[in-house]
Amino acid sequence: MAKIILTGDRPTGRLHIGHYVGSLRRRVELQDSGEFDRIFVMIADAQALTDNADNPEKVRANITEVALDYLAAGLDPEKTTIFVQSHVSELTELSFYYMNLVTVQRLQRNPTVKSEIKMRGFSDSEDGSDNKAGIPVGFFCYPISQAADITAFKATTVPVGEDQEPMIEQTREIVRKFNSTYAPVLVEPEILLPDNAACLRLPGTDGKAKMSKSLGNCIYLADDAQTVRAKVKGMFTDPEHLQVSDPGHVEGNTVFTYLDAFCRDEHFRKFGNCFQGRKESFLFHNLDEVKARYRAGGLGDAMLKNFLAEVLEDTLGPIRERRAKFAADIPAVMEMLRKGSAEAKAVAGQTLEEVKRAMKINYFE
Repeated sequence: MAKIILTGDRPTGRLHIGHYVGSLRRRVELQDSGEFDRIFVMIADAQALTDNADNPEKVRANITEVALDYLAAGLDPEKTTIFVQSHVSELTELSFYYMNLVTVQRLQRNPTVKSEIKMRGFSDSEDGSDNKAGIPVGFFCYPISQAADITAFKATTVPVGEDQEPMIEQTREIVRKFNSTYAPVLVEPEILLPDNAACLRLPGTDGKAKMSKSLGNCIYLADDAQTVRAKVKGMFTDPEHLQVSDPGHVEGNTVFTYLDAFCRDEHFRKFGNCFQGRKESFLFHNLDEVKARYRAGGLGDAMLKNFLAEVLEDTLGPIRERRAKFAADIPAVMEMLRKGSAEAKAVAGQTLEEVKRAMKINYFE
């Protein structure tokens, strides 16, 4: 069986470093590993419209933003098929057929759906008595749409963050239901989580559980160095670490979570001067030594944040430079998306033919 990857992002804003460490960095590594026969990366504009139907310009404007982030991070259209979801109409038809295989009650139990409904402030009351907007049907059926995306390309691997595990499990349920009801056509995918625990779900700069565009607590891949430094300076740390001499907590400290995700030993050779101050000076060789000193007391948050800002710039600087080069020729970026969408449509079309044949609705063959 061919080894195939399908993954993607909703174009509701530029991508942030949570996307980068959670999946994008890994996608580039997998792309360059040579271990997979095909890799599909989708800009999920149709899914983005399920809760942005009244603001299509927002989605439209971010198609190129997400494409630029992909290219800047290292995705190569010669190795990876990058496409736009709405231009592969076969995905919509597959979603319609899969709807008959899932109950409303099962969708209501999906933890990711429940979490997203709460985060977006949708109403869960039947009469709208809570004065909130009702849940759009398209948004409610998001797990079914995602199953269509994955199975259309017969993906064997889906690299995503841990918050998407319930969605992948629902896809597997749909695959099993379809194959047992009709014929063994669809492939059951496996989830691929980040191998760095800190990257499973990078918190926002405000210390909240999830970095989110809607919460405004993101560091974007396109942010300039000055903006990144300002966001790091205002980052949530340990509320009990009031004086430099106070023992500090590493666990739950956003600065250390980011360092766990981005810091390498070589950064101490490159940016060790961040720990040289007028009152305190330290020579650290690795992050474990920094954590030990912080726990013991005597290491200030300002030094930590200066160091983190340098570490982030070491990663984001080259990405920003590549992004500027691609942004200089937007027509070429759009042509890449057009070509990738045509390739994806052809593959999804083959799967759709097999599905319709298995369902015995191929009346005119």
